[in-house]
Amino acid sequence: MAKLEPGGAQLSMLRVMAELRGRGIASELLCGWASAEGLELARRHGAEPTIWGEGGNLQWTPDPAFADWLQPRLAQTDLIHAHMFGAWWAAAHAAPSGTPLVASEHNQYLWPDRPYDAEMRDGLDRVDVFFAHGPSARATVLEHGLVPDRVRTGISPVVGTQDRPLAGLPSPRIVFAGRLHADKGPDILLSAIALLRDPPQTLILGDGHLRPILEEQVRELGLQAKVRFLGWVPNPGSYIAGASVLAIPSRDESFSQTAIIGLAHGVPVIGTDVDGFPETLGDGRGVIVPPEDPNALAVALEVVLNEELPRPRPQRAFTDAYEPARVADVYEATYRHLLSPEPTALPAIA
Repeated sequence: MAKLEPGGAQLSMLRVMAELRGRGIASELLCGWASAEGLELARRHGAEPTIWGEGGNLQWTPDPAFADWLQPRLAQTDLIHAHMFGAWWAAAHAAPSGTPLVASEHNQYLWPDRPYDAEMRDGLDRVDVFFAHGPSARATVLEHGLVPDRVRTGISPVVGTQDRPLAGLPSPRIVFAGRLHADKGPDILLSAIALLRDPPQTLILGDGHLRPILEEQVRELGLQAKVRFLGWVPNPGSYIAGASVLAIPSRDESFSQTAIIGLAHGVPVIGTDVDGFPETLGDGRGVIVPPEDPNALAVALEVVLNEELPRPRPQRAFTDAYEPARVADVYEATYRHLLSPEPTALPAIA
């Protein structure tokens, strides 16, 4: 894993590791960088990571020093599954010849400094299976020469779909659950709430470097009595269950685990028209608004809060595919296929 911090990609990896551990498949977690919260998250999932720790944005950066650090640690590995560009590029250069390499990309390729086109082509030559968690990631790796039959649709395990609502929560309520980073758009939600005629209580679940800025935004908008910051909670499903609406105003979202929780509980979900989000909320499962548009989000919130749309039923036929055991089946089948003595064409899974 390129960077270990609380987030959807990290949760996906850790949940699969935990599920496979229960099946007798052991994993070692090697990370380029980790926050204190990321280390705690890993340990809660039964993993004790080994950290390179030289800093830098390894999610988007090919670092030869990271590859050098990985090389002796991968020497006796049966199979490697690397998450995020910086990790799978380094693994491609560090992995022993003949060791299967699986890569996962959980986001669009939004290069913070410059695109690494040549490095991506070079790394993809070594990848045996690539799990793309969104149409943008899929399109990017195909454009950079990955053989199409090596690409699979990434799928993440989601927990919280069976949670019961906590007693004593405000009703009606808007819920936001996610990292307090710009890509998740919490500032857009606050601006939209300020436009509502009679905003209900809003619960902000999650933490991140934007929290003090968002708290100041709440004060400037006069929303102190309406918005509560609850920080990271271990059971967001218990806050989402029974909510009036789940708002996910992301600027970048390949896949939202939070949306799956909302759909499973029959909570109206409002998301944005970015990358893979319309696939999750398509076919009438949710409401889609333009990104970066507080006015459109406010209109959608009013429509849902005023019950101008029928309240959705729980979408279990759709969300059950994201149960951890079923997701782990997909990855276990991939690993066992790659480790078989004479692997043939990969089966069409996920």
